[in-house]
Parts: sequence; C-alpha cells; structure tokens
Amino acid sequence: MRFFKYITFLALLPGLNACDSFLDVGVPKDEIAAELAFSDNKTATASVTGVYGRMNQLNYQFANVLSMILPAMQADEFTYAFVSAAYEEYKNNAVLPSNQFLNTLWTQPYEYIAQVNMCIEGLEASTALSPDVKSQLLGEAKFLRAFCYFYLVNNFGGVPLIVGTNVNENNTKGRSPETEVYAQIIADLKDAKESLFAGYPQGVEVNTAGGERIRPNKAAASALLARAYLYTNQSALAEVEATAVINNTTYKLMPTDDIGKVFLKNSEEAIWQIQAINTANGRNTWEGFLIIPANLVTGTPLFRLIPNHLYDAFESGDARDENWVGKITTAAGVTHKFPHKYKARFAVTPVAEYTMVLRLAEQYLIRAEARYNQQNYGGAEADINAIRSRADLDGLALNNDKDAVRLALEQERRVELFAEWGHRWYDLRRWPSVTGQAGKTRADDILPALKPSWKADAIYLPLPETAVASNPNLNKDF
Repeated sequence: MRFFKYITFLALLPGLNACDSFLDVGVPKDEIAAELAFSDNKTATASVTGVYGRMNQLNYQFANVLSMILPAMQADEFTYAFVSAAYEEYKNNAVLPSNQFLNTLWTQPYEYIAQVNMCIEGLEASTALSPDVKSQLLGEAKFLRAFCYFYLVNNFGGVPLIVGTNVNENNTKGRSPETEVYAQIIADLKDAKESLFAGYPQGVEVNTAGGERIRPNKAAASALLARAYLYTNQSALAEVEATAVINNTTYKLMPTDDIGKVFLKNSEEAIWQIQAINTANGRNTWEGFLIIPANLVTGTPLFRLIPNHLYDAFESGDARDENWVGKITTAAGVTHKFPHKYKARFAVTPVAEYTMVLRLAEQYLIRAEARYNQQNYGGAEADINAIRSRADLDGLALNNDKDAVRLALEQERRVELFAEWGHRWYDLRRWPSVTGQAGKTRADDILPALKPSWKADAIYLPLPETAVASNPNLNKDF
C-alpha cells in the first residue's frame, strides 16, 4: 500500500468529467498541494469527485467488473468459458496469494481510502468553503471510505484500518478485527448520512432536484448503512434504514414492463451509480463490454451461468429470466446463458447505462431479512412479494412458516441480485448452515456438491503476497 501526501492532477482529472476542469479554475497541471486543493468550492469538489473517475476509468477494476465476476465465481453463479488459471482459482475457491487479480482487490480500495482520508483532513481544516459544500463533500468522502472498507472486510476479513494520512504509520499497520472495521464503516456512514443532502449534487451545487445519481446523497448513506447493519446482525436498525429509503418517493421499483430498464443511468430504482468514464474508447459500461458477447446470435459468452445452479434457478414466467439473462444457442443445440442486466456492449450516444451500485430492490430484501430475523415473518413475506410482483410472479402465501420464509428470501436474493457486487457469495458466507452445526455456513451446505475440493476456510481471500512482503505486520495475529 502506498499513501500520498499530495493529490496529483492526473489522478483527479477523470472525476472532472462530471463537474469542472482544473483548466477552468487555474489549478497547476502537475500537483496540487493539499492545502490548495481545499481553498475554494471548485477545487475541493474536484478533489473528492476525482475518486469516482479513478474507480471506473479502466477495465478489470475493483469498482467495476472484478467485484462482479470474481465473487460470482467463488459462489455458484458463473463459470468461465476458456482456460484461465487465475479464474480457475476463484471458481475452485483456491485462490493463491500470487493471483493476478488479488492485488487489485486489495490495493485499489486502499488507494481510494488514502485519497479520501486526505480529503477529509483537508475539508475539516478548510475555512474557505461554503458550509453546504463542505458538509456534502465530507459526507461523500466518509461514504466512499465506508464503501471501500465494506468490500475489503468482506473479501479479506480483518484488514488494516487506515483513517489518517501519516504515511509511516499507515505503511506498517497490522490488521484490525472485523468488528472494528465494521464499527468504522457504520460510524462513517452515520456521519455521512448527517452530512449529505437529500438531493443529488451537481458540481458545486448541492441538494439539487435533477442531479445525476452518480454522487452519494443521504439515501445512499442509508442504503449502505442498512446493509452494514444487516451484516452485523443489527436487524432492527437495518429495518429502520431500509424503510427510510423505501419510503423515499425519489425511488420506485420499475414496473414489470420496464424491468429491462432498471440498469439504465438514473433509473428510478437507482440509488447510487458510478458514471462511465472514457466512453470514447467504444465502451458503454465495462460490465457490458466484458459480459455481453460481441455477437448475440453466434457469440461465445465469456461468463456463463452454471447449469443446475443459477442457470435453472428462475421460476417459469419470471420476467428477470426474460430481461436479465441472455441466451445463445450454438449450432450443436447447446444453450449458454449469461448475465444481461446491462444491454449495451459498445458506447452509444448519449451514454445509456452507468454501473449500478445501490438500488431500491436490495432495500426491500434487506428489510425482508431484517424482519425475518426479528420473527416478523408476515412483514418479510410482504417485502419478498413486492419483488416477486415486479418480476411478474405470484405472491407467496407462507403462513408465517419460518423455514418457508427463509427459503423464499434466499431464492429472491439469488435471482434478483445475481451478478451484482458479490451479493450471492457474501450471502452464502454470512448465513449460518441449515444443519445448525456451529461454525458452518450456507456455503458449506451448497458448494461441496458443485466444488468437491471446497474447504470452509475459503470464505475469505488470502492477503496478496506483495502486500505481506511490504508489511510483515499483516501476518501478525489480531
């Protein structure tokens, strides 16, 4: 991990596509000393929004396709069409510390954390910013830090908790327990919720009515906070936060006839999306470019749904199967299915889709699970049926049957959230085994039939060998 005292111009430049250029505000092109980066509203906004540009500038990044395809392969969603040792390690849940993707999942979040930590310090020290802009930007920075730590802790377990800018201290930090990392995530999201405005910001204008959904607002903080509470078994609090988002009239479940439009930019279901960057290179979203075959009639999908698992999980008549699953039949009569939530492989004008990170349907499923955990089985059933109804499926009559509600919840999370940000993998890892065996998870129930070499300790990735080599403290007990 490297931590920087300065923000470089090139690092920030991608984020300016969504706001103002440094050329417009007279900022030097090489480096901006931290104190200058927060000397006015425009440069401060550019300093924070620069993170978004870095997150989605290139393919195979932590914040786009890698956080989609790798955990999907660790679970029971995808298989890869060709021979690749790096992908095979994820499919077989036998990832080596030398894996070529592992360092990206580790290093990039810490790069973003380093930048937002510097932004937080600069924003807090600045006396030159308008109060509303300062509040919004502090909220965004803390939201982004929580977002990065959420994926670090779910991929690796205990990780170094870096919340300052002391380079020497940060480079030698050991790992903190998951409980401490989650405590920081929740604290940051609570702060973010207080600092952010209800509307989406546009440039230096905060709390606007028509801003694109590409920078976090108060609802985005509540949405991620609801998930963090759920993952830490704070179900009552998870229900409160999810309900706040569900009751927010800014967001609506797309009707059945428009279910194929859920992943369009600024859809009514979108809570937070990451804007496409560098669309001039012929890409719409990196997810669409990598997943969708070049030829939808005879092409070869790189990532396919696993037969007898996700491939067959959709009920007859499920609108999600028709609209979110692509199908290609070979000359030999073999049908391959692939994720088709994003529709455009190549760039269109104007750009049609952004990478979806948080959306309303997940909040219904978070609330359903939170209610289930509180023995409110009828409330859980109502939320599950809201998602089923949108998918053109009949509602379930579960009659407060605990086991039936649990199975229905697992099914709906599986077919609603597939190929999105590791949801299935994290679910299998965090849910306890139905056998009741201590220490066993749903992954232990489900994956051995698919992966004979499955081992329970594969629920977390190993630390990258390069990280351990540069900081031996990572190997110490915590």
